[in-house]
Amino acid sequence: MGNSKRQKPSESTWRHDIPGTPLELGEHIWLYGYHAVLAALANPQRQKHRLVVTPKTFLETFNSIDPEIMDRSKFDRLLPTGVVHQGIALLTSPLPQISLKNLLDHTSNKSIIIALDQANDPRNIGAVLRSASAFQADAVIIPERYSPQATSVLAKSASGALEKTPLIRVTNLARTLEQLKKVGYWCAGLVPDAKQTLAEAKLSGKIVLVLGAEGKGIRRLTRDRCDYLLRIPIDREMESLNISAAAAISLYELNRI
Repeated sequence: MGNSKRQKPSESTWRHDIPGTPLELGEHIWLYGYHAVLAALANPQRQKHRLVVTPKTFLETFNSIDPEIMDRSKFDRLLPTGVVHQGIALLTSPLPQISLKNLLDHTSNKSIIIALDQANDPRNIGAVLRSASAFQADAVIIPERYSPQATSVLAKSASGALEKTPLIRVTNLARTLEQLKKVGYWCAGLVPDAKQTLAEAKLSGKIVLVLGAEGKGIRRLTRDRCDYLLRIPIDREMESLNISAAAAISLYELNRI
């Protein structure tokens, strides 16, 4: 593989430019926090049903939108106890589900996709989405089984990135990696026992970065589909990094190449 400078994807990778299929979920979702709500309000594919703010947040934030204003004590009872809502909440429908095929119609020859194996913490997945958005990755892929839905917790952790970077759920991750390889992607799995580091590999072209949950790692079938097994060099006394930290470091490294 070559060593040409990786170019950033175009802005057409915003998720509302990619057609999707509405999810058949009966429940609405409360999103809360400035970044999550404001990003959802700006997303044409997000169906909005009810916007609620505290008086203080209304005065600080809104001058053109007409939300429902609610006093703080009543607002706190609207959402789960203890959440950091910043005085703003939006009742929405789930985002349309983007298929892998539709995604691939909108990617370039410098595409980066993140695939998460055995990641079931919505906060970690949200943090990975945030890094993916910051470094303009095209999507985050998770297995349908055992993975959390795009809940308010995940959206809050993503800090608006759920509206920008597609979160794609697949039935079989190993099979999905094979599909991506057939259309020109190189699959690079991060494992602590790899001989070569991510920096040493000097990856270029279309890349799928495969990460496993802390402690569990990448499953054998997923690992077998990887073209490269690489590691992030860390202190030997530390067994592994949190999956969101590993994603951020890896994306930074890939964008340096």
